Amino acid sequence: MRGALISGMPLHGTTLRKLKVDRDARGTFTEVLCKEWNLNIKPTQWGVVASVARVLRGMHFHLRHDEYICLLQGRCCVGMYDLRPDSPTYRRHALVELHGEQQSCLVFPRGIVHGWYFFEDSLHLQATSESYVSYNPDDNLICHWSDMELGITWPDPDPILSPRAQQAGSLKELSRNLSRLEAQLTME
Repeated sequence: MRGALISGMPLHGTTLRKLKVDRDARGTFTEVLCKEWNLNIKPTQWGVVASVARVLRGMHFHLRHDEYICLLQGRCCVGMYDLRPDSPTYRRHALVELHGEQQSCLVFPRGIVHGWYFFEDSLHLQATSESYVSYNPDDNLICHWSDMELGITWPDPDPILSPRAQQAGSLKELSRNLSRLEAQLTME
């Protein structure tokens, strides 16, 4: 199935929406975001990201911004882990597959650990509710993509990673860093 949950469970506050592609002799037109859809994101930055086959981007965690992804070409899966203590899906995971052939958008809120794996050369549209220039180290935390506690079974045991992702710590370390940051914020 394209644009579908392939393992885990839907995480609270996430939306996977199939997009309508209108075709005619000239090509296609697809709405990728519409105010009337009431998605849980107010984008302030859009980006186009190209990834080669076997790249895994992540696992990222943000305290302040929500994200939107729409795969335009290729095939990927998005792994997510809910780290929001007040969420009904706290400490649950989801793995969602997206295809450029049948476009869908996936929107997820802050507090979700997330990463993308690309089966083939791919192109995706990404939006965030905070501009990249505004990211601070306290809002761009990471953990290791293969941490068993995430519960995500990635399709590739040896993906292509950034140096930062290769050196990422455990989910427990991310949680400890998060607790320290939250304590600092309450003291300020």
